[in-house]
Amino acid sequence: MPKVSIVVPIYNVEKYLRICLESIQNQTLKDIEVICVNDGSKDRSKDIIMEFVNSDPRFQIIDKKNTGYGNSMNIGFDRATGEYIGIVESDDFVDPDMFETLYNHAHENKLDVLKSGYYFYWSLPKEKNVEEHIASKVMCGKTFCPTTAFKDHLEKSAFFNIKPTIWSSVYRKEFIRENKIRFNETPGASYQDASFNFKVWCCAKRVQLMDKAFLHYRQDNESSSVNSVGKVFCVCDEYAEMERFLNDHPLIKDEMEYVKSRIKYDSYMWNYERVAQEYKYIFIERAGAEFKRDRDEGYLDPSYFEQYKWDDLLKLIDDPIKYHTNRMLKGKGSVGSEEYQAVVNSASYKIGSAITLLPRTAADTVQCVKDNGVSYTIRYAFKRLLQR
Repeated sequence: MPKVSIVVPIYNVEKYLRICLESIQNQTLKDIEVICVNDGSKDRSKDIIMEFVNSDPRFQIIDKKNTGYGNSMNIGFDRATGEYIGIVESDDFVDPDMFETLYNHAHENKLDVLKSGYYFYWSLPKEKNVEEHIASKVMCGKTFCPTTAFKDHLEKSAFFNIKPTIWSSVYRKEFIRENKIRFNETPGASYQDASFNFKVWCCAKRVQLMDKAFLHYRQDNESSSVNSVGKVFCVCDEYAEMERFLNDHPLIKDEMEYVKSRIKYDSYMWNYERVAQEYKYIFIERAGAEFKRDRDEGYLDPSYFEQYKWDDLLKLIDDPIKYHTNRMLKGKGSVGSEEYQAVVNSASYKIGSAITLLPRTAADTVQCVKDNGVSYTIRYAFKRLLQR
């Protein structure tokens, strides 16, 4: 049995695939298997995979018709025989010591999941890496159970709101299989890391976060799903999958419904900002209806929200049309329908951020210091300001 099975989902990525697979082949941990899942690629991706399969017995290929990311991941996880499972996206690459470091730490501490940091990576116009820490140093190095470790509702919400980055982690194979954790297989969908990550945190009993970064997350090959109406509601599919999962787990359903609604707010606001201009209204209308249902079912609680986000959510639920109008005309007061339409049709108008993590009030700042420490709060505040 190999120590780590590394699943690589692949679809039409010949430009970056060799760099990715070479970085895995050169791992200091030699006892690995590499499961390349070719999802019906139409370019030279399969040829590149076969070069590694023919020269290195640790590499294998699963060649199938195009059925989407979720199905590819489930097939790869089902094939895995290692003690732990890792994921590397086919346009990313990893440092040589990634899986040796993660495996040794996870094995020694009998962890279900070990999650590390990562780098944002650009190859153009010149090569650049920006390290991203997933949590404060206070959180890293502790073994905990995500569903029981946090007594404060905001702290629990903050943990479940950590960026999914499923590829910066290793997962104990038997933990995944015992809990029947699967990827959502919605054909052609996106964001399927969201429901997978939520299920993992809901089921895991022994988790650690690691401050060190290993994986280089490529930023100059992002697909433009924001301009496709077919992608507008993919994030909603993920939260529907979380709902299905909680209905199958009644012992954690009530507590985790509040968390799900809280992180759904940030996800939906993120999606609202990034979708193409012409789709913003139809998305925010659906978001308002979903949150109204959550409130009617008793699964919205202000103790899980920062005050300004709670106030924003209530406005969204109360009148999605007015909410959208005010967001589009932020700071300009009430306007007539012609002015409103002019703004909606303006391709150059950029909405202000609704999901920035920069503390906006004294209370939020105090909470951030309490959760993460003074230095982390200051560093993070400057980082967000620079990103604006």
